[in-house]
Amino acid sequence: MVALSDNNRVEAGNMGSSSTAIDVARPSDFTIEPSGPFSLQESAAFGFGQREAAAYDGVMRLAFCVDGYRDQVGVAVRQDDNGVHAWVQGHFDLGRVRSQVARVLSLDHNGQEFEEVGRRDPVVGRLQAVAPGLRPPLFYSPYEAAAWAVLSARRPAAQMAELRRRLSEAHGRSFQVAGEPLWAFPTPEQMLAVDSFPGLPEVKLRRLHGIASAALEGRLDAGRLRAMAMDEAMTELRRLDGIGPFYSALVMVRATGLADVLPTEEPKFKALVGDLYGLAAPPDIEQLTAIAEPWRPFRTWVAVLVRVAAHRL
Repeated sequence: MVALSDNNRVEAGNMGSSSTAIDVARPSDFTIEPSGPFSLQESAAFGFGQREAAAYDGVMRLAFCVDGYRDQVGVAVRQDDNGVHAWVQGHFDLGRVRSQVARVLSLDHNGQEFEEVGRRDPVVGRLQAVAPGLRPPLFYSPYEAAAWAVLSARRPAAQMAELRRRLSEAHGRSFQVAGEPLWAFPTPEQMLAVDSFPGLPEVKLRRLHGIASAALEGRLDAGRLRAMAMDEAMTELRRLDGIGPFYSALVMVRATGLADVLPTEEPKFKALVGDLYGLAAPPDIEQLTAIAEPWRPFRTWVAVLVRVAAHRL
């Protein structure tokens, strides 16, 4: 797990508002000490979902709905030899923000155990060597992951990322994070107040309203979903309009922080595994399951590592 500590915590009244820039020259609001290797640079450069890969200037910039989904926060994150440091704007429950940042950066797991996987499986070890400290960055929350699923379904990702940005700018909350503007996605209450938006089809807005209502009812709480059996949680998620089998798995694996789910239906991943392990063809489910047995309890992490780092070998 991780060690968490406050570093000269700033009083609530001095933390600023959405119109005030985050000043990373002041003492950080909290520090996370990773257990095992971790690279913030790898996380910042990792593009997925609505977030494009970004050039790393020493700061990772975040803006999101805080767990509980009642407000938003902007966070600037830096790493040095003493840990991962965060500066917070817009929210005063630092414990909640800290836990969420740890989850988003996969710092709520013991990375030393992930190193053991590389010692058990030389292929994984080589991938870890060319992507040192890579951990899967996650969606900010099941709510935001489900909203992205609705927005991006059957639409170009870049186009929907721009729509999400405009929607966040108009109905969410703005922050200046280490010199750059960011817009946090609307809270569920803010989303329910949207009755139309340019470029957003009515059916998608209706589905976003359904996602927002589920979030307010507590059905998209990350801890609750992670505590459920995978099949049970995915069945519940599929009851949401616009969330099918693929996107229910996306929410569970890439938003709650499950570390040991093996993707068995992704052709590109299976093709990469076939190449890495010298197979004549991509593995079938039985072969893939056998290959991945030494990856436990980090099969999700290894799958992400394969996708990101296979081309670096």
